[in-house]
Amino acid sequence: MRIIVPFNLKPGTDIAEYEEWAKTKDVPTASALPSVNSFTIHKATGLFGDPDTPPPYRYFEVLDITNLDDFVADVSDPEFQAKAAPFQDYADGPQFILTEDL
Repeated sequence: MRIIVPFNLKPGTDIAEYEEWAKTKDVPTASALPSVNSFTIHKATGLFGDPDTPPPYRYFEVLDITNLDDFVADVSDPEFQAKAAPFQDYADGPQFILTEDL
C-alpha cells in the first residue's frame, strides 16, 4: 500500500528550515518504522507544459507501507509522535491519500 501526502507549507514558514528538518529528521524517523518500506519527500518544480502556473501543492510525501494496521500502530507510538510533531507546525492541510496499485 502507498500513502501519498500532498501539502503546502503554512504561511510564514521558513522553507530552508522545513527542508532541513525533513531531510535530517522526518525522513530518517519515518523510514525507521517497521511498517514503512520506503519514505520519500518530493518538492514540486512546476507543471508540465505550463511553466507559468504554480503547482497546487509544493510538497509530496510518499510512503510505501506493509499494511495500514501496522502503520497506524507505529505512528501511534508516543515516541514517534514526539519526533513527528513538527510536521504539524510546517504543513498546511496535508491530505493523507491511501492508494493501491492497479
